[in-house]
Amino acid sequence: MSEEHQPTTPTAIEQVVATLEELAVVFGEPARAVIPVVRARLIEAMAARDRGDRATAIARISEAMHQLAGLADRLDPAEAVLMRALAQSFRSAMTCGDQASAEQAAAVMFEQSGARPRKRS
Repeated sequence: MSEEHQPTTPTAIEQVVATLEELAVVFGEPARAVIPVVRARLIEAMAARDRGDRATAIARISEAMHQLAGLADRLDPAEAVLMRALAQSFRSAMTCGDQASAEQAAAVMFEQSGARPRKRS
């Protein structure tokens, strides 16, 4: 079966989870406590997505982004403000069913996180 109709956001979440260790290396010691929490929230989001629980998936993604924003607060307050705004934009768009705005906010969040597009095998 063709995979051309696969949604982009789930792959992006998986990419962020896969690159979290890179963020830990970049952020150093302050990231040691935060990265595992972010990973757990994103895994919970993927599980919720897989069982069709959209509201929980959105909430867990938002929680993960707020955790990263808290980490950024300690390292770069301007980056933290941007991350919080993007997380809120994503959550609002998903809650309202505005797929285009949600995808745009997610794309910027994932770019900021360091996630790189990967082809699915």
